[in-house]
Amino acid sequence: QVQLVESGGGLVQAGGSLRLSCAASRSIFSILAMGWYRQAPGKQRELVAVISRGITRNYADSVRGRFTISTDNAKNTVYLQMNSLKPEDTAVYYCNFLVSSDSYWGQGTQVTVSS
Repeated sequence: QVQLVESGGGLVQAGGSLRLSCAASRSIFSILAMGWYRQAPGKQRELVAVISRGITRNYADSVRGRFTISTDNAKNTVYLQMNSLKPEDTAVYYCNFLVSSDSYWGQGTQVTVSS
């Protein structure tokens, strides 16, 4: 069983930056996509950013130009650099690895942006 371990969340003032990391507990092959989702209180989980097949990057409109997703394939790790944070970015952030036959989720890390 693969576990995804997230780190990097916390409390930051509006305009600040955070970098989230998500590492797999072991090597994973045939990864189709690595991504970040978030869920704010009372809202559905939404896609923030995703890298498909290690090439194509897609971002939610609300974060495009402020957030950057990247990977270290040798370490089976995905990162999310978040700049110019806004209070509306406050949520629990989850990483996800989509493999050919499975989908793995991290435990979630809280990001709180104060105004």
